[in-house]
Amino acid sequence: MLKLYSLISGSSGNCSVVSDGKTHIMIDCGTSGKRAFEALKAIDIDPGALKAIFVTHEHSDHIRGVGVVARKLKIPVYATHGTHAEMGIGNIDDSQMMFVTPDIPEVINDIEITPYTIPHDAEEPCCYSFSDGRDKVTIATDIGFMSASLLSRISGSKSIILESNHDIDMLRYGEYPYPLKQRILGSFGHLSNAAAAETALELIKSGTEHIMLGHLSDKNNLPELAQMVTYNYLTDNNINVGTDVTLQVAARYDITRFAE
Repeated sequence: MLKLYSLISGSSGNCSVVSDGKTHIMIDCGTSGKRAFEALKAIDIDPGALKAIFVTHEHSDHIRGVGVVARKLKIPVYATHGTHAEMGIGNIDDSQMMFVTPDIPEVINDIEITPYTIPHDAEEPCCYSFSDGRDKVTIATDIGFMSASLLSRISGSKSIILESNHDIDMLRYGEYPYPLKQRILGSFGHLSNAAAAETALELIKSGTEHIMLGHLSDKNNLPELAQMVTYNYLTDNNINVGTDVTLQVAARYDITRFAE
């Protein structure tokens, strides 16, 4: 059975792990190597057993510790050509640089990893789904808008970390400068709470059982608000939260395990 953990999540840093109990894969590392190793040990994963890091895109809140972890553990870093070209993670050996192509799966032991193109203001960004042949889990954050094409690709995920970045009104009337507000609200920015709620409903229709809202803004959102918006929307559409689906919010600075 695949397990998906959020080690940290939010505008200040993102790092997740997928494991089938034997093979352990990190997705992004937007924290220090020391902190990433401590988090792995806290979920009973020996850092030395980590097989690879898959990177979604080159923004600092996703790559801060990638170079340190890759060099120390001598593990490969998988990313698109565009992301590799833009990442500033220091020198890693050429043999550690592995390139992914959207919609073409990679396989590490018994886990199949498929990248999907996402609309975000980075160079060739992607999200990832993971499958062991039975379960599919997905991390879908840093998405300007949820297109029908992307939704069809992540549908069928049993568990998903889904971006719920901001409350639109908090953002519009908040302290951010106008250009940054426009960037976040734009088609290559981030999913709002309302957009996450709409996406969650469609995912549940395709069989999703566990939803973790992630990548929350620390200035333009509140965990309670993000959860309430999705909860209310699902309830209004006859979804029983707690029975039909579990719903939780990823902690900003701590490990969050999926409710089962």
